[in-house]
Amino acid sequence: MLRTAILGAAGYTGAELLRLVHRHPELELAMVAARDNAGKRLGDVLPSTLGVEGVGDRVLESFEPERASELAKRVDVAFLCLPHAASARAGKALFDAGLRVVDLSADFRLKSVEAYTKTYGEHPAPELLATAVYGLPELHRKELSGAKLIASPGCHATPAFLPLAPLLKSGLTGPNGIIIDSKTGVSGAGRTPGQAYHLPEAAEGIRPYKVGSTHRHLPEIEQELSALAGGKLEVVFTPVLAPMSRGILCTAYARVKKGVSEEDCRKAARELYAGGLVTVLDAGVLPDTLWVRGSARAHVAYVLDARGGTVLAMGSSDNLARGASAQAIQAFNVSMGWRDALGLPEIAQFP
Repeated sequence: MLRTAILGAAGYTGAELLRLVHRHPELELAMVAARDNAGKRLGDVLPSTLGVEGVGDRVLESFEPERASELAKRVDVAFLCLPHAASARAGKALFDAGLRVVDLSADFRLKSVEAYTKTYGEHPAPELLATAVYGLPELHRKELSGAKLIASPGCHATPAFLPLAPLLKSGLTGPNGIIIDSKTGVSGAGRTPGQAYHLPEAAEGIRPYKVGSTHRHLPEIEQELSALAGGKLEVVFTPVLAPMSRGILCTAYARVKKGVSEEDCRKAARELYAGGLVTVLDAGVLPDTLWVRGSARAHVAYVLDARGGTVLAMGSSDNLARGASAQAIQAFNVSMGWRDALGLPEIAQFP
């Protein structure tokens, strides 16, 4: 079994990783770390771990990049659930120390230093951008094989990318005029309290945020879609905060080429996602975030509005599972030559 560290274990994605690593047959939890909660017992910070042998009684450690060589003697792989920039510093130190690194921040997703700088600021380790592999297994399976540095995709990027990728890859739609509407649960904002995510503020309303091409996940969406389209692609992306704890429902609007049918879209998706953790829904079945809650699977669906030749390419996923922690483990599974779903829940929590 591979000794596993989770840095940033006290947050939502860290908690989800703990749940998944605990049930994984090839991973053994060896170290947990947190910034603000260092020195506390894990069960006191995440009561869901109380009574779980080898988990709840662990003490959250602190971690500094200077200690990377020390940590490398204790663990084989590190999952990073840290803020951007901090994750890059830790990731570089751990990667240089010989560990396998799976980063759940945005620090290694973008291939362009210029795009990262414009979106996040100066990158602490730009030389590693070319080394990191974008951790979407259905599209980067070959590159993920043996990868030592994996950049897990953003939560909005996953359900936006999955339904559109088959259409662009097969030439069913062109690269122009794509509009993406993405509704997300409140947990996507993280565990740090904020007024906008306070129950009375979030439970009875729905609101767009970071509109007008300002959301930080847009560059990676355009990066990956452009690679499939064979040229620079720009989309209109609007994220919307929905009154639910977890889940994302994305609806993308794209013009299909003349003669393309709804079934053509489903066929292209089924061929592309055969054997992976993406379910292509049958005709007349529309996605629901409840169907993927807590699951490593994503659902995609297509409806053709024949009046304007527009396809509604829809995707749903759990932002903490397939949109973050489960997808990170799926990508790591692929890098190790294991099956995608090893140790991962494929059946959603219902209701």
